[in-house]
Amino acid sequence: MSLLAVGTVAFDDIETPSGRAEKVVGGACTYISLAASHFVKPVQIVSVVGDDFPTDVLDYLRKRGVDLEGLQIKQGEKSFFWAGKYYRDLNTRDTLDTQLNVLATFDPVLPQAYQNAEYLMLGNLTPQVQMRVLQQLKRRPKLVALDTMNFWMNTALGDLLNVLKKVDVLTINDEEARQLSGEHSLVKAAKLIHKMGPKFLIIKKGEHGALLFQQGEVFFAPALPLAEVTDPTGAGDTFAGGFMGWMSKTGDLSFDNMKRGIIYGSAMASFCVEKFSIERLKGLTPAMIQKRVQQFADLVHFKI
Repeated sequence: MSLLAVGTVAFDDIETPSGRAEKVVGGACTYISLAASHFVKPVQIVSVVGDDFPTDVLDYLRKRGVDLEGLQIKQGEKSFFWAGKYYRDLNTRDTLDTQLNVLATFDPVLPQAYQNAEYLMLGNLTPQVQMRVLQQLKRRPKLVALDTMNFWMNTALGDLLNVLKKVDVLTINDEEARQLSGEHSLVKAAKLIHKMGPKFLIIKKGEHGALLFQQGEVFFAPALPLAEVTDPTGAGDTFAGGFMGWMSKTGDLSFDNMKRGIIYGSAMASFCVEKFSIERLKGLTPAMIQKRVQQFADLVHFKI
């Protein structure tokens, strides 16, 4: 099975109550591909960086089974950069700096080998770029998932609604679900969002877990209580990578299997937040991941 991931490969400057990490590796596509690589290979990525992006990181991605044919490297230009500061609750943050750099003119180009992707994860980018990727596919993937944010709802809602008609799974947080639907109740919000196109809706609630909706069916996955949370920056993208990696590995698109995918995604995200940048995703083993998944199962298991 092949998984195609589209998004940013970038630099971040992060400040949290645990400390600060300057110009570390980040980007939605980086987190998605690393998380997914623990379940499926190859993970094909479409993104863009400048020639300032470290070659040792690219080598590590290749070692993890990430196919970089679709990664554009712009000579003489700088990679996308984001700086942010998190407050004590780790749910509130300020953006301190955003430098689009190579992302400002990014035109995604799918190599021929990518155009028959079986599974597609569209990371958080402009809806126009997400649509451009869909238009280059020779056939519809078995499962298309999309992540977006309130910024695109404010600035490109029409384009976003057009893309939503073509996806199976939408992943957003609870605030974004309310904004997109105009409903405060997440149950009512899900019903309206289903009508926009996505058959499945995943609403991420940070430290309060995640909800999966499918036409009247609902599943709740808790977040794992952790003693230390260092950096939540890539948690949502790591979650998406774990979820889509699991779905690609199993090939089972049932609601029950998506529940498992939610747990595997949550497990990967719980690792991600324990260190800055991608550091905690390095060195993970199948046994470590399975043990973490079992912790989720134990957290909610009870008998009536």
